Amino acid sequence: MPPAETSPAPKPAARRENRLRALDGLRLIAALMVAGYHYGGRDGEVVKAWGSSPRHQFPTLHNLFAYGCLGVQVFFVISGFVICMSGWGRPLRSFFASRASRLLPAYWAAIIIVTAVFTLPFVAYKAVSPSDALLNLTMLQQPLGVDRVLGVCWTLWAEVRFYALFALCIVLPGANRQRVILFCAGWTLAAAIAQGVNEPLLNMILMPEYAPYFIGGVGLYLVHRNRRDAHAWGIVGVSWLIGQHYAVQRLWHAPNPEFFSTRSSFGIILVVTFGYVAVAAIALGWLHWANWRWLTVAGALTYPFYLVHEHLGWVAIKAYHRTLHLPSYGTFLATVATMLLLAWLLNQYVEKWLTPKLRTALSKPRP
Repeated sequence: MPPAETSPAPKPAARRENRLRALDGLRLIAALMVAGYHYGGRDGEVVKAWGSSPRHQFPTLHNLFAYGCLGVQVFFVISGFVICMSGWGRPLRSFFASRASRLLPAYWAAIIIVTAVFTLPFVAYKAVSPSDALLNLTMLQQPLGVDRVLGVCWTLWAEVRFYALFALCIVLPGANRQRVILFCAGWTLAAAIAQGVNEPLLNMILMPEYAPYFIGGVGLYLVHRNRRDAHAWGIVGVSWLIGQHYAVQRLWHAPNPEFFSTRSSFGIILVVTFGYVAVAAIALGWLHWANWRWLTVAGALTYPFYLVHEHLGWVAIKAYHRTLHLPSYGTFLATVATMLLLAWLLNQYVEKWLTPKLRTALSKPRP
């Protein structure tokens, strides 16, 4: 096997930095898309915060906000790219330590904060039971059928399953081009079979509905390593075709006044395509010019923002809109700004303190 496949030459420092900053910017865009959906693109608990349906608060933009839920699919494509990049050439212990230390500190803090806020007497939202809140700290609440503290944590359960598959199939035996291609092809076929037989266990492990986005991101990392790799482009193309199918199948419906959203199949395909094309542009080096330092800060805030923005956003919306009487758009912007400020505090005083300690503890070999 060619040396470039097993021992890739390191990327120039400036190029790597630019690429990561562009990914940071894309992460922030995806997070803001999801926030737009949760604040103005759906009904549900947020109606209590606004005092009426967001379709009345945002008579024009609510249709656009409804597409924001597809920010999750964009996140998954990014994740496929980043996990393949970070796991390449890394031993299993280091990979596990990196992922756990990245996910858990802000997640634990968000669980504690949201649980505490929802127990306050003036907050109109019900907190989960103490036992369920404690179990939420494991990230296993969804398969165990326990109430979730964070509505967005279902995406973390998908991420964890992807990490496990990638660790077992790629990191443990050692990453190389051939193994990654076989992993992508095998997962794509197995996910299609799981969908066809409709076996719950296979569906839980192989995630047919989300696999195309992770696989597409992995394929795009192969493109980043070699833009002329026809197999990598094939992986990306097939993943996009399957991914847009699942997105339309899940999110489109015929026009119906009983439904909040009025998404078109074309609009859904367009947003999914944006996710793939944006990561492809980064992979191909077309966004090297996006080298602003603030993107690094934005990337650091994205994950804690994503964790806290939905449930605590309800509390902020009610305070700004119904107590302080800010107009709808002002409330929207003030809520996003507040959640970004909270994300900054979590990053500064939780992640920067606990992440390196946890990584070091998990990386140490044990006798």
